Amino acid sequence: MAALGDVGAFWRNGPRPGQFYNFPGNESTYDHQPARHTMQPIMTGTSVLGVKFDGGVMLAADMLGSYGSLARYRDLPRIVKVNDKTLVGASGDYADFQFLTQTIEQQVIAEQCLDDGFGYSPKSLHSWVTRVMYNRRTNFNPLWNTYIVAGLQDDQPYLGYVDKIGVAFQADLVATGYGAYIALPLLRERVDAKQSKSLTREEAREMLDECMKILWYRDARSFNKYLIGTCTKDGVTIDGPNVAKTNWEIAKLVKGYE
Repeated sequence: MAALGDVGAFWRNGPRPGQFYNFPGNESTYDHQPARHTMQPIMTGTSVLGVKFDGGVMLAADMLGSYGSLARYRDLPRIVKVNDKTLVGASGDYADFQFLTQTIEQQVIAEQCLDDGFGYSPKSLHSWVTRVMYNRRTNFNPLWNTYIVAGLQDDQPYLGYVDKIGVAFQADLVATGYGAYIALPLLRERVDAKQSKSLTREEAREMLDECMKILWYRDARSFNKYLIGTCTKDGVTIDGPNVAKTNWEIAKLVKGYE
């Protein structure tokens, strides 16, 4: 006869004293292990660019999902329409981007169900995303993303930036990822050279197309297929995929890096 202290004799795979039962097929254990969070992004997207122009705002982001240095997925959109006055783009971990996108979509549905005539403006959404990012950072479980929130606020172009620790600001030109080092100086140079109050929609599009091509040349995590999101008084449109027209004839002259 089994001894009373031999728990396994009465209940095979049963709980040991002070622990929980590990059900079949459930590989997780509850042996009082500390909580585990994502310590680094896995599937990532790179730069998002944002530009204000006369009567609206425009975002650009490529469609590559990188698994480390592997160009794993080449059809991942990172610009999302929120409503007719707001859109968002994000770089960083794609799973975290999907999570917050689904959360935003549920928030928008909840607002629509209230049917009170109010919805998310770009300023209110920018503020909300800032609170979410800072809250997650405070809990030592950040969303590994940098967001750009764009749209029309009181019929004026709005462009907001927020990163994974909740640092947020507004600007006429913004960029995330490698684009903050390569594309943003080029955008500023073009705007300063124009010496006028605002860009036209065509000029903004030309600038973004050129910067996306340069990022494809210079950024190893970039891709030559990208989306362009535009918000004007007529609503939000997402154009693409667009393909950058590139020229690699000079590549054969580059030597010494093999």
